Amino acid sequence: MIRVGMVGALGYGGRELMRLLMAHPEAELTAAVDIEGGQPLSDVLPGFRKLTDLTIETFDAQALAKRCDVVFIAVPGTKSMVIGAALRAAGARVMDLGSDFRLQDPAAYKQFYKADYTHPELVAEAVYGLVPWYRDRIPGASLVAVPGCFPISVILPLRPLVDAAAPQVPVVVNAISGVSGAGRALHEVFHFPAMNENVRAYKLAVHQHIPEIEQEIGGRVQVQFTPHVASHSRGILSTIVVRPSRAVDLDAVYACYENEPFVRVLGAGKIPDLNHVRASNFCDFGWVMDDRTGNLIIVSVIDNLVGGTAGMGIQCMNLAFGLDERTGLRLPGMAP
Repeated sequence: MIRVGMVGALGYGGRELMRLLMAHPEAELTAAVDIEGGQPLSDVLPGFRKLTDLTIETFDAQALAKRCDVVFIAVPGTKSMVIGAALRAAGARVMDLGSDFRLQDPAAYKQFYKADYTHPELVAEAVYGLVPWYRDRIPGASLVAVPGCFPISVILPLRPLVDAAAPQVPVVVNAISGVSGAGRALHEVFHFPAMNENVRAYKLAVHQHIPEIEQEIGGRVQVQFTPHVASHSRGILSTIVVRPSRAVDLDAVYACYENEPFVRVLGAGKIPDLNHVRASNFCDFGWVMDDRTGNLIIVSVIDNLVGGTAGMGIQCMNLAFGLDERTGLRLPGMAP
């Protein structure tokens, strides 16, 4: 049984990972860490009643390293590097659901996160946790940087295609996330009266996931990424517009995903629906070739909390400990 610690247990990503752990046959939650230390987890998160008797703890790297086989971190950007460094110094295996270890370029991190790396040596050590592309490296990694939800929805359909993209034409991505993607922290723009029946674009041209996406497609083409938040609770729909530089057999391009358990390539003319991936670890995408403009239009959907965060973390953990990577994740989309 894999003993799992969760730092940042009360945020949406942390609690979703713990929810998946409750039904995982080969793993158990042994520590939940957050600022509400000393309170029973099931008192703070009533959905966990009769599922766990854990008490929320304050952070202690040495104690977690002794009691856990792997520790997940789910805290806001720029907050997990110090925590991860303390855990690694204590000998813990770490999987970060945040963004602090994803970017290999410190200049890009400074530009988009307005902060410097405090432990650049750990960034060099980290393995990017996008399983279909880093499956062979994850089992030996002591530090895994689990990718972000927007990037997953874009990188999975775009990476196999990037060789055929016209390098002088930016890839244009418009992505809509459910409001849970904004996290647990309170902000007036996410209050019910502000978000109900509303869609808002934000962080135009400066969103922190831009360099992550460009890094993982090899830096071969620029990405014009515009995120939106909408009033639905969960799920991301990304519309990706690519200008091919040549004729391309898309069925052949995407054959690389034929045996991927959680990537479903729908094919030409088949546009995915959020209802088919909600609360699952799947990424579905299909496309239309617009002969009039010469653009390829790809539509990709994931659940931002499972397929974009917690589920990918569980998939990484399964690989790291020699389990079938589908363990605990055989969940279809939840609808209605």
